Amino acid sequence: MALRNLVVVLGDQLDAGSAAFDGFDPEQDAVWMAEVEEESTKVWCSKPRIALFLSAMRHFRDELRQRGWTVLYQELQPGSLVGQLRMDASRHRPKKVIAVEAGEWTVRQQLSDIEGIEWREDRHFLCSRAEFAAHARGRKQLRMEFFYREMRKRHGVLMDGAQPAGGEWNFDQENRKSFGKEGPPLRLPPRRFAPDALTREVIQLVNERFAEHPGDLQEFDWPVTAAQAEEALQDFVEARLPQFGEWQDAMWTGEPWLFHARLSAALNLKLLGPAKVIARAEEAWRQGRAPLAAVEGFIRQILGWREYVRGIYWQSMPEYAERNALGADQALPEFYWTGKTSMVCLREAIGQTLRFGYAHHIQRLMVTGLYALLLGVRPREVHEWYLAVYVDAVEWVELPNTLGMSQYADGGVMASKPYAASGKYIQRMSNYCRGCRFRPDESTGPRACPFTTLYWDFLLRHEAELGRNPRMVMQVRNLSRLSPEQRAAIQSRASEVRAGAIG
Repeated sequence: MALRNLVVVLGDQLDAGSAAFDGFDPEQDAVWMAEVEEESTKVWCSKPRIALFLSAMRHFRDELRQRGWTVLYQELQPGSLVGQLRMDASRHRPKKVIAVEAGEWTVRQQLSDIEGIEWREDRHFLCSRAEFAAHARGRKQLRMEFFYREMRKRHGVLMDGAQPAGGEWNFDQENRKSFGKEGPPLRLPPRRFAPDALTREVIQLVNERFAEHPGDLQEFDWPVTAAQAEEALQDFVEARLPQFGEWQDAMWTGEPWLFHARLSAALNLKLLGPAKVIARAEEAWRQGRAPLAAVEGFIRQILGWREYVRGIYWQSMPEYAERNALGADQALPEFYWTGKTSMVCLREAIGQTLRFGYAHHIQRLMVTGLYALLLGVRPREVHEWYLAVYVDAVEWVELPNTLGMSQYADGGVMASKPYAASGKYIQRMSNYCRGCRFRPDESTGPRACPFTTLYWDFLLRHEAELGRNPRMVMQVRNLSRLSPEQRAAIQSRASEVRAGAIG
């Protein structure tokens, strides 16, 4: 048939209510989707991440075809996305190519070269790029808390009239508990989704075509359809949201899921909408099924942090990706790709990452991210690792979280200070240190925790610049307690850690 519109659906745009489908006519229009190897190889993507994208895309394709729509679908092809689209557009000669704005800056630039492409706003988000730009205009600093309050008011979320529910905007102080010696309380594990025939085909394909890539698919059980994502949401709200708040920062050996939602991948692929997730969580509080502190902490991550991060990304790209405010110049340690390290906390966090494609936010920020920050790893390498290994990683959300929040490479755009801490933080928030040969309260000597050694070395290396940061003054002042001999011993031990002799 002669095509009126060719509607492009990218791998992270699996939303049946997308603006791309406004006015879609099955008699005149067709959907275009493509799997291209470049998307799995521009960073060394893990097998779970590749499998999730491909399986979700193929399930979405089949759902559209069940409606009777024409879907021009290219299964795994060599080359690039824009090259494949240009070739197919030339073959089918549509009058117009339609797409929802891409989530990745580079993809947006590349697809903009397609003649006559029409970009439509991504309605999945609760703050448009234009609205965030208006929020940012004239502000010297873009802090998430103030943005979050604006979003609460605008969307009427957790509000009692003009005031925040419970009289407070933020209940974070109630949400930082550790488990203590007794470990996590009883909980229901997250809903699993056994691979169906289509997903099993994808798993076999990934194992064959990407055999050398990191990660494992033996336990792959992520939701890959909108219906499954809906089940996962209901499961979280009923089983884990009530206790999510107080334990959201805690970690425990052999426990990858704890009370976390496991919804970020479904959200980022657009199988699940943030408005629905927020409404379900607020409903649970108003019906007395979950405490306000837990619900507020969860909603803040979605209505506040997720929307804020996207705004920062589009305000700051493309040069944001190259920022390196602290001048970090070390290579990413090889064990980030294998999990083979004697540091229990890193072995746990990286091991579960390679096994499931998942780690929760504190494992990312205060274990894998913290170590890279203290070691002084080049931010670009840290970013590419996070983008490669996590199933929920798409660049608009991963890049600012990594470069800004985790590595402080943007010089304070995302975070008002570096998230620098010694091994004592990990000891307080987990049981990782119990079985580790290193001691978090020692910075020198054969038992010194590499985190603690590198923490003090980090302060020494950046003493002048960090001393000018009001939120780092107290930490930097602690350097005055160190004698010249102690400083030299810390720096010597840190050099050994950076050289790979320890860890």
